[in-house]
Amino acid sequence: MITTEHSLTLSIATAFGTYLLAAGAGGVIDRSRWGAILQDLRESSGLAFLAGLITFALGVVIILVHNHWSDVLAGFISLIGWVAALEGLILLAYPGPLLDLSDKLMKPQFINAFMSFAVVVGALLLLLGLTGTSEGG
Repeated sequence: MITTEHSLTLSIATAFGTYLLAAGAGGVIDRSRWGAILQDLRESSGLAFLAGLITFALGVVIILVHNHWSDVLAGFISLIGWVAALEGLILLAYPGPLLDLSDKLMKPQFINAFMSFAVVVGALLLLLGLTGTSEGG
């Protein structure tokens, strides 16, 4: 069990862990799905912009409500917010290089490892979020 200073850390860990677990499991079950998503993003400027807007907005919300670095889990959650905001900005401004990097990560030789890593990190965050305790508000 983990103890963190903020109860919001546990809630965000649970939510993000659930997301990673579902997205990773979906990638393991159907490896072609993520490649198709990336292709859609590459072919549709509007879809890439919308994905960037949503990713940026979620990242900024996490930053605004949870920019805490008091312990490892809180720091990791805050880092997720900052990375999401940066990723969203890149998708909004100039998505090509990020999509190129994503294409490389979604190659058949990497997809199982990448998706399995997402499942493990998601399960860990979900477990920590559900079993952790907080010292304060």
